[in-house]
Amino acid sequence: MVLGTRELALHIDHTLLKPAATVQDLDLLCAQAVKYGFYGVCVNPSLVSLASWKLKDESPVPVSVVGFPLGATLPEVKAFETAAVVGNGAQEVDMVMNLGAFKAGDDNLVLKDIRAVVEAADGAPVKVILETALLSDEEIVRACRLSVDGGAKFVKTSTGFGPGGATVEAVRLMRETVGPDIGVKASGGIGTYDQAIDMLRAGANRIGASASVTIVTGE
Repeated sequence: MVLGTRELALHIDHTLLKPAATVQDLDLLCAQAVKYGFYGVCVNPSLVSLASWKLKDESPVPVSVVGFPLGATLPEVKAFETAAVVGNGAQEVDMVMNLGAFKAGDDNLVLKDIRAVVEAADGAPVKVILETALLSDEEIVRACRLSVDGGAKFVKTSTGFGPGGATVEAVRLMRETVGPDIGVKASGGIGTYDQAIDMLRAGANRIGASASVTIVTGE
């Protein structure tokens, strides 16, 4: 698989999720997203309103995160946060799954959590972040199935704050589990063109990266 800069950029959410991200950082992120034609920009909730305003006449889509990065907040809190970021212009929502409930086998709570976000998103596509580095293959399959049952439109590998990022093996397993109609977002540790292509080849159709400019330019 060989993709040109613009074609590859259309698969990338240009990401700024560091805790100390400033308005100036956001200015640069949005300018780069427009310049290189990235699919979206993914930012923390406090910056999504400004990102939406800056991109209002541009093609990149504002994306925000919910329950980030731990996923351990209450379903009603995640729902409130989701409604807030969508109200402030987020067109997609990346939520972190409740990993503690999942590991404990409380699938009902995991489903409640996902469904609360999906309902609050009011039609905006929801991606469920699984944090695959903490999961076995069997758990990845189970998490993917719960995400689909909960109404999510994507499953996503990682927050970038966990013990590991996206792997080809995890992406391939996620794609095999969810089939062709659900998105797979590879995120975490992707910093080169070759890594991005490997993820797309394995079945991802979206890449989340802070090194997006390096990925598409090699610089």
